[in-house]
Amino acid sequence: MNITVIGTGYVGLVTGACFSKMGNMVYCVDIDEKKIEGLKNNILPIFEPNLDTLVKTSQEKGDLIFTTDIKEALDETNIVFIAVGTPMAEDGSANLDYIFSAASDIANNITRDSLVVIKSTVPVGTGFKVRDHINRILKENNSDVKIDIASNPEFLKEGHAIEDCLHPDRVVIGAESDEVFETLKDLYSPFVLNHDRFVMMDIKSSEMTKYVANAMLATKISFMNEVANICEVTGANVQKVRLGIGSDKRIGYNFIYAGCGYGGSCFPKDVQALINTAQTHGYEPKILSNVESVNKKQKTVLVKKVTDRFGTDLSGLTFAVWGLAFKPGTDDVREAPSLVIVSQLIDHGAKIKAYDSQATEEFKKAIDDKYLDSIEFTPTRYKAIDDSDALILITEWKEFRNPDYDKLAENLNQSIIFDGRNIYDKKIENKGFELYQIGC
Repeated sequence: MNITVIGTGYVGLVTGACFSKMGNMVYCVDIDEKKIEGLKNNILPIFEPNLDTLVKTSQEKGDLIFTTDIKEALDETNIVFIAVGTPMAEDGSANLDYIFSAASDIANNITRDSLVVIKSTVPVGTGFKVRDHINRILKENNSDVKIDIASNPEFLKEGHAIEDCLHPDRVVIGAESDEVFETLKDLYSPFVLNHDRFVMMDIKSSEMTKYVANAMLATKISFMNEVANICEVTGANVQKVRLGIGSDKRIGYNFIYAGCGYGGSCFPKDVQALINTAQTHGYEPKILSNVESVNKKQKTVLVKKVTDRFGTDLSGLTFAVWGLAFKPGTDDVREAPSLVIVSQLIDHGAKIKAYDSQATEEFKKAIDDKYLDSIEFTPTRYKAIDDSDALILITEWKEFRNPDYDKLAENLNQSIIFDGRNIYDKKIENKGFELYQIGC
């Protein structure tokens, strides 16, 4: 099939590359000329394991074309995916400016009957608004082109996006006709050869499914963080509690790890957007509101542990920070706990020596410039601990899981570790370390 994907951000780039791997001709369109030129030269705007190789291979085969010319793309295709960003507005709602800008571009350049598929995460009812918006412009242009609309939300995990896209656990399709369902089933059939993983529904339910999926996962995280805080004040151990409840098949072990809060581009934005949607329709979603509140507070837990140990005046102290990305496997720092933790430690007078294998440059862009003079970014994890007064683990990259404890003890001014992801064994206290964890 010939496909256009509008937007070369995280979702658009991964989706386009994976479609091309399956033999489709894919045009990836973006208005950012610099980004497109970079992609043509295999310079990716994001880090995602194995994505660079996939993009390079698909371009070499001629199956993946990057362009700023949407007319060129639409002239050659009849399935158009909208995969642009829907950032959070000030009131917590989804900003749909990019969605409707893409819809306008489609309407003004389309020359053949086409299926328009919304891949972006959008509020319930957006698909129909996009359809009406395109049809209105087509009518104004005296065009007889006809479009169908569909919803096909993505469920990609950063750090595992290629695997998730090529081997999805489900493909959700929202549409109004059997013809559209069959078209998208044909497109996705190479991805689900082992067994049928299609979940077909109406468009509004499909749009809601994406938000609810992320909100449910965020709820599990905040729930376990709340439990961890209760464990701390009662003397229980959240790690043992996790094993006890995770063995129940109804609960499972995924997303029940206590830590210093969730971040990223999806969970915070989507929880807020679902809250906004509910409130707009006159319903107050108390559970979701508390999920967000617990997560916001959880990002400060490590800072409190540091100030409880060293006092609120951290002047003259330097802390090594391992991990800046919101999760391992990505360079994404949007809503990352590291932004809160580092800035608050500096506000208390501390200096920071930070290391992350991928997210350093994105972190520099994201944090307020006033903090940069108090941060030294190091090329290796062990450079960060040199002459630091304690180690703070924020992101559980694999390279941090089994450190050289002798080297830590030798280079840290004090053998103190604040473990924000509970990845270290309490046994290291037998080596003379002070270990502070979440809920343990």
